[in-house]
Amino acid sequence: MADTNNSDASFIRRALGVFGYSRRALDLVWTTSRPLTIALALLTLVGGILPAVIAYVGQLIVDGVVTATQSANPDTRGVLMLVGLEALVVIAVAATQRGISASQSLLRALLGQRVNVMILEKAMTLELSHFEDSEFYDKLTQARREASSRPLSLVNRTFGLVQNAISLTSYSVLLFAFSPWAVVILIAAGLPSFFAEAKFSGDAFRLFRWRSPDTRMQMYLETVIAREDGVKEVKLFQLGPRLLQRYRDIFGKLFVEDRKLTLRRDTWGFLLGLVSTGALYAAYGWIVITAISGAITLGAMTMYLVLFRQGQSAVAAILTSVSGMYEDNLYLSNLYEYLEQPVPTRRGDAACGPEPERGLEFDDVSFSYAGATEKALSHISLQIKPGESLALVGENGSGKTTLIKLLTRLYDPTEGRILLDGLDLQEWDVEALRQRIGVIFQDFGRYQFSVGENIGAGDVRHIDDKERWRAAATTGLAAPFIEDMPDSYDTQLGRWFKGGRELSGGQWQKIALSRAFMRSDADILVLDEPTAAMDASSEAEVFEHFRSASSSKMTILISHRFSTVRAAAQIVVIHQGKILERGDHESLLAKDGQYAHLFNLQAQGYK
Repeated sequence: MADTNNSDASFIRRALGVFGYSRRALDLVWTTSRPLTIALALLTLVGGILPAVIAYVGQLIVDGVVTATQSANPDTRGVLMLVGLEALVVIAVAATQRGISASQSLLRALLGQRVNVMILEKAMTLELSHFEDSEFYDKLTQARREASSRPLSLVNRTFGLVQNAISLTSYSVLLFAFSPWAVVILIAAGLPSFFAEAKFSGDAFRLFRWRSPDTRMQMYLETVIAREDGVKEVKLFQLGPRLLQRYRDIFGKLFVEDRKLTLRRDTWGFLLGLVSTGALYAAYGWIVITAISGAITLGAMTMYLVLFRQGQSAVAAILTSVSGMYEDNLYLSNLYEYLEQPVPTRRGDAACGPEPERGLEFDDVSFSYAGATEKALSHISLQIKPGESLALVGENGSGKTTLIKLLTRLYDPTEGRILLDGLDLQEWDVEALRQRIGVIFQDFGRYQFSVGENIGAGDVRHIDDKERWRAAATTGLAAPFIEDMPDSYDTQLGRWFKGGRELSGGQWQKIALSRAFMRSDADILVLDEPTAAMDASSEAEVFEHFRSASSSKMTILISHRFSTVRAAAQIVVIHQGKILERGDHESLLAKDGQYAHLFNLQAQGYK
């Protein structure tokens, strides 16, 4: 018995705790559009009163008709006026419902946009590590799928609760004149269904959270099968049937749980609904017997029957609203858990350092990814001064790209420090730091925008500056093929939108390279495998342009092609996150170490 009481108390505590999101949802709707919220509240109030008015006028009509049939001089005009009054009230109810529907539709559009913007604004404050955390990514997916519609759903249910509560109060006032017990029966009959609905709402939410990774996998499979960047290999490798079967298997797994929950919910809903039906017809018989005995008029009997039937609908609606609000609050917890995700504060505010001649320094830097057992980088120390070039060489996974992510503060070192102009990067304002860096990653973005916007994205301050587009495209060797396009820099790229044009891998790489050159005032240039998709002639031309355009800058080049790195003043060989060798091309060949081995191995391929 004690366990049952504890379970009930635990359920009540969870329910009361989760309803805390209701106030926040109301605040959100209120600040989204005060006029619409006020209109919705007033219409809800009016809509709650009018049904009781219709029932009362209906009683007057029935009693008027009975009186008229028993009178020598029937008051036909009075009865017709009551009929006209009821018609006007019914029209008012219809107008009120239309007004509520219009207010809800407009609020839904405004609120959906606002919540989605809140989600995206939060995304812009998050660290790269958040997006690489599968559990957090589930939170983001859940928030985006449900939370944009749940705040308005919660508010609609709240207003519906108020409307039905007003209706129920007005019904109860009229029913109380018949018997206080009628009011008690009316309210108590709906409670079993409410507790069942609340329990199953919680079960549905827990199922939703449990299945989120599988749902995300389904979305990913849809993307792979039906998007142009995946469909080539799907067709070529005949992956379609296998991926589609995996999609079906996931659905089958999820459907089993859905079916269990649906059958339990509807079975209990039906059985407990019989309680409400029994109470209705018991009250029906009670009212009929009372009318037969002459204790109430025929009109009063008609009114009480209508009141009890509508009152029971109002009780059911109230309890359903409360159950739905509980469910909405559960889903809103996803949104606010996501929005309240703590983000480390960037304490730096410096825009320049005290010793520019020192350039860029890595001082005993180590880094480990979250959950990793081994360090991605271990005790890295190196320096690049203004006008110097550095090439990073090493096998895939050795830590080269991770080093660049630390430089751009997509991550912070777990040990050691990085300095620019003699000042720790932690002391720099992040935006000021990133303005100093022009970078192209090997997994660069291929935006479904115009050519100009794709290039201009490299410097948001000048994203619409067409002269800078042209200058950057010239340096990045993209200008010749861009100018051959029908719409030149206004050409839509990609196949997602009408009239879009797809580029070759080498052309996309030149677009990305041009994007890096958009920051003409950047004094650190980072190229991560910038010519992997280019032919040898284009590669040689790119690096000739690169050297002439960056002679006064600090440049970092990551490449597996030794023909491109040999001209760097300093070459660093990284192996398993550690610096294995360093020097220029000639000195490293003379050492006959890892660099020489890799260089000779590649050179043999050209013999």
